[in-house]
Amino acid sequence: QVQLVESGGGLVQPGGSLRLSCAASGFTFSSYAMSWVRQAPGKGLEWVSAINSGGGSTSYKDSVKGRFTISRDNAKSTLYLQMNSLKPEDTALYYCAKAHGPYIVVVTTEYDYWGQGTQVTVSS
Repeated sequence: QVQLVESGGGLVQPGGSLRLSCAASGFTFSSYAMSWVRQAPGKGLEWVSAINSGGGSTSYKDSVKGRFTISRDNAKSTLYLQMNSLKPEDTALYYCAKAHGPYIVVVTTEYDYWGQGTQVTVSS
């Protein structure tokens, strides 16, 4: 069965960095686009970034452009999100999500599998 397991979250001071990972199994990882989606306390789901199946095309929410970098290692079936210059407003539960096909999708209702999430807290 499809499994997505996130890791790498934690507590970091403003301006700090974290690298999230999402280990995928149960499907042909290299055939599907993947995304990172977050949910802040008391708020709805917010798409953050996406990458196509081959890794050659990426997309970012405006507020994270220049600070976050999405990448993937298809040989290891793993998705990453490098987060630099973190701000308190980045505090959220971060999920990785699988798209239906190889192309980038930014609508959260279009994802068919989700991980359990990893908590990122940015605070001094």
